[in-house]
Amino acid sequence: MSLYSDIRRIQKLDEKRNPMFEKNRFAKVMIYIGIAFWAAYLVFFGVLLPAAFSDSFPNMEPYHILNKGLLIVLVLDFLIRFLFPTPVQEIKPFLLLPIPKKKVMAALLLREAANPFNLFWLFLFIPFALLSVTRFYGLAGVLGYAFGIWLLTVANSYWSMLIRVLKRQKFVYICWCLPVYGIFALLEFLPGTHWVSTFTMNLGEAFILWNPLAFIGALILAGMLGMLNRKVQLHLIYNELSRVEDTRLKHISDYSFLDRYGNVGDYIRLELKMLVRNKTPRSQFWSFTILTVLFALALTFEVYGDGLMNDFICLYCYCVMGLSTLIQTMAIEGNYIDGLMVRRESIYNMLCAKYYVQCALLIIPFVCCLIPVFRGSISLLMSVTYLIFTAGVIFPGVMQMAVYNDKTAPLNMGLMGKRQGNNAYQTVILVASFTLPLVIYKGLELALGATTSYIVMCTMGIIGFVTHPHWIRNIYIRFMARRYRNMEGFRNTR
Repeated sequence: MSLYSDIRRIQKLDEKRNPMFEKNRFAKVMIYIGIAFWAAYLVFFGVLLPAAFSDSFPNMEPYHILNKGLLIVLVLDFLIRFLFPTPVQEIKPFLLLPIPKKKVMAALLLREAANPFNLFWLFLFIPFALLSVTRFYGLAGVLGYAFGIWLLTVANSYWSMLIRVLKRQKFVYICWCLPVYGIFALLEFLPGTHWVSTFTMNLGEAFILWNPLAFIGALILAGMLGMLNRKVQLHLIYNELSRVEDTRLKHISDYSFLDRYGNVGDYIRLELKMLVRNKTPRSQFWSFTILTVLFALALTFEVYGDGLMNDFICLYCYCVMGLSTLIQTMAIEGNYIDGLMVRRESIYNMLCAKYYVQCALLIIPFVCCLIPVFRGSISLLMSVTYLIFTAGVIFPGVMQMAVYNDKTAPLNMGLMGKRQGNNAYQTVILVASFTLPLVIYKGLELALGATTSYIVMCTMGIIGFVTHPHWIRNIYIRFMARRYRNMEGFRNTR
């Protein structure tokens, strides 16, 4: 335990000594607000579901229904954990100390079990249990249920960690999880079986009844996965921390068709290769592409009903991918800012290229939103309006961060592998990007009607797109006025 507490203290000191610590404070406040929002969201569902299950399934107890879907919750938890770093990424500084790496790895794995995120799903299960379990088994049943769910999330965290570690070696190793979930699906959906949902239903009730076999089984599962993680990560530790560059020749497209666009074409080529080669941009691109598809499906099946929520989801589909990149304008480029400053107007050409690439990528959400358009969930005018408004109004506003970003963002870290140093300006612009368009639309709708308001917003977007050389040059001039201050920040945070 002494080593565990020492590692925890060292990591806290590392966070405080990081040059981004001061700017991280505001971002942390916003993260805590976001966590509180999702916790309240889970509590809301925990209170709502018992009555809903009682009405829909009058012959079964509500906790039986939730327990039948326990595997779905664990799969969601498994996917969310892909945003988190693994212990093999955190052990590097401790290898220089006279401490056995096996003990350090054991302490880091123990810290994973004590991760507060393992308690997060209890915001759903405890309110649910208080309303559905207490009347039969009292508070003892609720405590047993909560403890059992925590053990399952700990085991799930080790399972997710194992797949993440293997994925970092070769992306194809992520397929190891497919046979596992495939077997579960087969056992569940074979005609007349439903073995998985029946097992999880009985397991949940065993937790409520404090059946020792259920807790012993969960402990053994978590322990086995923890030991497997320890063995695999110790085996791969030097592969992870001493990666050898692959020197084999590969065929990589040089995008020769961009040569006709001169210097701007060169920077477009750089943007495209960065999306393909570097881990951070690539992870962001694929993560938000999947998110866009999911929200487009939500629009298709009218999960959120009609009205303003559909406008928000449609706007989100168009904004999210571009915002994730443009909010870090010049922060990514901080990795090679000295090279950019060699030639005159390189920054201007780079900003133009970044804008063109993000506008071109809007074709992805447009294609995704065609599905709800064809099904009649949203109108084609709405989809086109938010596409044009995003390109002509939202992107120009977000690109103003090129002037104020002065901390280098990593090119080859996971989404949460390194603190990104979000500042107050970034947070305000992100919030404004998702709220002001809806405020503008609602105000115009009250005054002019829905169709006319969409046309007005289209016009605003077209004006912003047509005038992009002027506002990009304005950004360039303002950046150059404070270039030395920003360059110092980029160098200090590489």
